[in-house]
Amino acid sequence: MASLSTMFPLLHHIILVLILTTPLAFSDQTHKTYIFRVDYDAKPSVFPTHFHWYTSELTDPTRILHIYDTVFHGFSASLTPSQAARTLQHPSVLASFEDKRRQLHTTRSPQFLGLRNQRGLWSESDYGSDVIIGVFDTGIWPERRSFSDLNIGPVPKNWKGVCQVGVKFSADNCNRKIIGARFFAKGHEANEGFGGLGGGINDTIEYKSPRDADGHGTHTASTAAGRYAFKASFEGYAAGIAKGVAPKARLAVYKVCWKSSGCFDSDILAAFDAAVNDGVNVISISIGGGDGISSPYYLDPIAIGSFGAVSRGVFVSSSAGNDGPNGMSVTNVAPWIMTVGAGTIDRNFPADVILGDGRKISGVSLYSGLPITGKMYPLVYPGKSGVLSASLCMENSLDPSEVKGKIVICDRGNNPRVAKGLVVKKAGGIGMILANGISNGEGLVGDAHLLPACAVGSDEGDFIKGYSSSAVLPTASISFGGTIIGIKPAPVVASFSGRGPSGMNPEILKPDIIAPGVNILASWTDVVGPTGLDSDNRKTEFNILSGTSMSCPHVSGAAALLKSAHPDWSAAAIRSAMMTTANTLNNMLHPMTDEATGKATTPYDFGAGHLNLDRAMDPGLVYDVVNSDYVSFLCAIGYGPKTIQVITRSPVNCPMKKPMAENLNYPSIAASFSSSSMGVASKTLMRTVMNVGEANAVYRVKVDAPKGTTVIVKPGKLVFTEKIRKLSYFVTVKVVRKNIVMGDSGALFGSLSWMDGKHVVRSPIVVTQIDPL
Repeated sequence: MASLSTMFPLLHHIILVLILTTPLAFSDQTHKTYIFRVDYDAKPSVFPTHFHWYTSELTDPTRILHIYDTVFHGFSASLTPSQAARTLQHPSVLASFEDKRRQLHTTRSPQFLGLRNQRGLWSESDYGSDVIIGVFDTGIWPERRSFSDLNIGPVPKNWKGVCQVGVKFSADNCNRKIIGARFFAKGHEANEGFGGLGGGINDTIEYKSPRDADGHGTHTASTAAGRYAFKASFEGYAAGIAKGVAPKARLAVYKVCWKSSGCFDSDILAAFDAAVNDGVNVISISIGGGDGISSPYYLDPIAIGSFGAVSRGVFVSSSAGNDGPNGMSVTNVAPWIMTVGAGTIDRNFPADVILGDGRKISGVSLYSGLPITGKMYPLVYPGKSGVLSASLCMENSLDPSEVKGKIVICDRGNNPRVAKGLVVKKAGGIGMILANGISNGEGLVGDAHLLPACAVGSDEGDFIKGYSSSAVLPTASISFGGTIIGIKPAPVVASFSGRGPSGMNPEILKPDIIAPGVNILASWTDVVGPTGLDSDNRKTEFNILSGTSMSCPHVSGAAALLKSAHPDWSAAAIRSAMMTTANTLNNMLHPMTDEATGKATTPYDFGAGHLNLDRAMDPGLVYDVVNSDYVSFLCAIGYGPKTIQVITRSPVNCPMKKPMAENLNYPSIAASFSSSSMGVASKTLMRTVMNVGEANAVYRVKVDAPKGTTVIVKPGKLVFTEKIRKLSYFVTVKVVRKNIVMGDSGALFGSLSWMDGKHVVRSPIVVTQIDPL
């Protein structure tokens, strides 16, 4: 029986075609942007180019926005639904989907990853100097010290890109560090111009060029590949030397996201096309749907563009999304993408709430203005009235007569955290205590508040609210503790980090890995204050942000280092090296915990573990994947040849015997069983490993079977020689229905490790039950 995960994409496609072909759609003649996948090889020879063909037979040339010919074959155009339906009926058009808006997944971290000067991966890779990282984001502020090209060699000879000039961005803004820059705006402009999704570029707050008017792109680019910047800090916080993971790697900037208006699929796909043609080695994309819901791969331009990139040897790193700690909230789940969740590092910015009865409550803050330490102020919780907007400190929800001169308790949610402080300040409040709700648990991130403010966890927030309602005259103060290093435990899985299982295919464990994503210091734009609020006029060279947007470029920089040290490794081999060497223990040598609950975490939270680059340079064995393996996977999940061609560009044939999705040669192992099966059920999966260590090596297996299951690995020993570099093994997972007790996550977890006395090549094992339709 087909699972929901395999049926949903097919249903989605049928519904889309019905929408485009039903007569009801013709009544709405509003222009929208559509992306059309065309059979590239069907072009009649009479047409000199695909553009001539598309504009002669398929659509009006004035309506075309982008022509795609590298990672995707087809075009995007601004059409009415009836025009789109007619275009879809052309026999050479394989599929069509509407343009969608996506959102950004908003210095000590290199050391925390195991990188050290003059030895290990930094030294072996020359800090990534010959590798090009393409960053898809909001652009770049090129004058920052992080982007200096001092003592960097000439631009790599394989670079074919350009430095696209525009508003406040000239050819001189590129150098031997920022070797290329482009911007993509046609999708935005079309959606604004024809009353579509409200895109368009606001010239009063944006630059129609690669220059960054938002800050996010500058932050992610410098996280991946920022140069050494001495005496760096954010207003005194996190002081030290700022540097990216691959300090000498080259940057190619692709501005696909625009301030306050997101990123459109048609532009993202065009950036993939350009980046692969330009010659990037790594693509870093901290962008996703923003709703924690994954699209079928053939309707997802990030998945499609990434396939085209990976099939040409480009490594793609993407953020897992910020909709945790809810299960099945991970996004960007295609198996050819490295999906990165977020963890904490061993640095914190403590602040304390001191209550009138002398009790002290711990929290965090990046407030850098005049302190209020030593003086007690009246404490008030507007939410006690029962009015939701007042409890959330929404705009115009606070009565100045009730909050003036007081410290105000605000609940987290709905509006930005820093905006709540501004509402309190406008109403005359002296300070703010920002309290997490149950969904955020105890997970805290620092914010550069515009008034004295402290964020506290859910339990602490309830405690403070209890005091404010029970005390006759409740009072409080806030003290700020600056920067503390050496925090234990760390890493901890960030409460916001997107969690598994994958909503598309639970047979592939996602996220793949976690990396530093909480309170990360990196470069910032010069035109936006650190909070991003219009009223924040502060200028700062660096800013501290949190999100899987911040963890993704750590892995992008890591991939650049590994590619530099091992130029012959494929994208899948680089991913494997990071996954099989990842940490599952914190710096107290205990299992990692969840920031939201304080409890132990599972591979649904952290994937294979936390990135450890010290070990990834020499993983011993890697799990490689070639394009045909991904095609077999797509056949296994029920996609037909035409649907697969939307992703792969080339026509394919699925085998008569349907493959098993779990047999994709992935570094993690997931076995799914029907919940209706009685007695003993078993499943045998195959994996192939390639020896990238010493030629003559003997590996023996160690299995930590998920509770209530039996896991048998054959053979139990792998013997590699100079001639034998690849070997396969089989994993049989047996479950006895009456013995299986699934935990809160609905899965059981274990691991499988291959060891030769020097290397430990570890794969997580996940056992799940799926209800048949």
